Amino acid sequence: MSRSCELTGKGVQSGNNVSHANNKTKRKFLPNLCQVTLISDVLGQRYRLRVSAAALRSVEHRGGLDAFLIKADEVELSMRARLLRRQIVKKTAEAVALAA
Repeated sequence: MSRSCELTGKGVQSGNNVSHANNKTKRKFLPNLCQVTLISDVLGQRYRLRVSAAALRSVEHRGGLDAFLIKADEVELSMRARLLRRQIVKKTAEAVALAA
Protein backbone atom coordinates (compact mmCIF):
# COMPACT_ATOMS: atom_id res chain seq x y z
CA MET A 1 0.00 0.00 0.00
CA SER A 2 1.52 3.30 -1.05
CA ARG A 3 1.87 6.24 1.28
CA SER A 4 -0.49 8.54 -0.57
CA CYS A 5 -3.95 9.97 0.04
CA GLU A 6 -6.71 8.28 -1.96
CA LEU A 7 -8.66 11.52 -2.40
CA THR A 8 -6.08 14.25 -2.97
CA GLY A 9 -3.07 12.28 -4.21
CA LYS A 10 -0.86 13.88 -1.57
CA GLY A 11 2.20 11.66 -1.15
CA VAL A 12 5.71 11.44 0.23
CA GLN A 13 7.97 14.43 -0.43
CA SER A 14 11.73 14.50 -0.11
CA GLY A 15 13.96 17.20 1.27
CA ASN A 16 16.92 17.85 3.49
CA ASN A 17 17.61 17.93 7.19
CA VAL A 18 19.73 21.06 7.62
CA SER A 19 21.97 21.22 10.68
CA HIS A 20 23.23 24.30 12.46
CA ALA A 21 26.52 23.85 10.55
CA ASN A 22 24.46 23.82 7.30
CA ASN A 23 25.13 20.12 6.65
CA LYS A 24 22.39 18.59 4.52
CA THR A 25 21.14 15.00 4.72
CA LYS A 26 18.23 13.54 2.79
CA ARG A 27 14.91 12.94 4.57
CA LYS A 28 11.28 12.17 3.76
CA PHE A 29 8.20 14.21 4.60
CA LEU A 30 5.35 11.72 5.11
CA PRO A 31 1.70 12.74 4.72
CA ASN A 32 -0.56 12.51 7.77
CA LEU A 33 -2.65 9.53 6.64
CA CYS A 34 -5.64 8.19 8.57
CA GLN A 35 -7.85 5.13 7.98
CA VAL A 36 -11.37 6.57 7.95
CA THR A 37 -14.82 5.27 7.11
CA LEU A 38 -16.77 7.75 5.01
CA ILE A 39 -20.47 7.38 4.18
CA SER A 40 -21.84 8.02 0.71
CA ASP A 41 -25.35 9.48 0.98
CA VAL A 42 -26.20 8.80 -2.67
CA LEU A 43 -25.09 5.15 -2.64
CA GLY A 44 -26.06 4.51 0.98
CA GLN A 45 -22.84 2.67 1.78
CA ARG A 46 -19.75 3.07 3.92
CA TYR A 47 -16.29 3.16 2.38
CA ARG A 48 -13.00 2.70 4.19
CA LEU A 49 -10.35 4.98 2.73
CA ARG A 50 -6.78 5.99 3.56
CA VAL A 51 -7.03 9.77 3.61
CA SER A 52 -4.79 12.63 4.73
CA ALA A 53 -5.98 14.84 7.56
CA ALA A 54 -6.12 17.82 5.18
CA ALA A 55 -8.34 15.87 2.76
CA LEU A 56 -10.63 14.90 5.62
CA ARG A 57 -11.10 18.58 6.46
CA SER A 58 -11.81 19.29 2.77
CA VAL A 59 -14.44 16.53 2.66
CA GLU A 60 -16.19 18.02 5.69
CA HIS A 61 -15.94 21.54 4.25
CA ARG A 62 -17.48 20.56 0.90
CA GLY A 63 -20.39 18.77 2.54
CA GLY A 64 -19.51 15.10 2.54
CA LEU A 65 -17.87 12.43 0.41
CA ASP A 66 -20.31 12.72 -2.50
CA ALA A 67 -19.88 16.47 -2.93
CA PHE A 68 -16.11 16.16 -2.64
CA LEU A 69 -15.82 13.45 -5.26
CA ILE A 70 -18.16 15.15 -7.74
CA LYS A 71 -16.09 18.34 -7.54
CA ALA A 72 -12.68 16.57 -7.48
CA ASP A 73 -10.43 16.16 -10.50
CA GLU A 74 -10.17 12.50 -11.57
CA VAL A 75 -6.42 12.74 -12.17
CA GLU A 76 -5.54 13.05 -8.49
CA LEU A 77 -7.97 10.35 -7.24
CA SER A 78 -6.93 6.75 -6.63
CA MET A 79 -8.45 3.98 -8.74
CA ARG A 80 -10.92 3.07 -5.97
CA ALA A 81 -11.97 6.70 -5.57
CA ARG A 82 -12.39 7.07 -9.36
CA LEU A 83 -14.69 4.04 -9.45
CA LEU A 84 -16.64 5.43 -6.50
CA ARG A 85 -16.91 8.84 -8.20
CA ARG A 86 -18.27 7.27 -11.39
CA GLN A 87 -20.88 5.33 -9.41
CA ILE A 88 -21.99 8.50 -7.60
CA VAL A 89 -22.23 10.50 -10.84
CA LYS A 90 -24.24 7.72 -12.49
CA LYS A 91 -26.62 7.41 -9.53
CA THR A 92 -27.22 11.17 -9.32
CA ALA A 93 -27.86 11.31 -13.09
CA GLU A 94 -30.46 8.54 -12.71
CA ALA A 95 -32.13 10.42 -9.84
CA VAL A 96 -32.28 13.61 -11.92
CA ALA A 97 -33.75 11.71 -14.89
CA LEU A 98 -36.47 10.16 -12.69
CA ALA A 99 -37.31 13.54 -11.15
CA ALA A 100 -37.74 15.21 -14.54
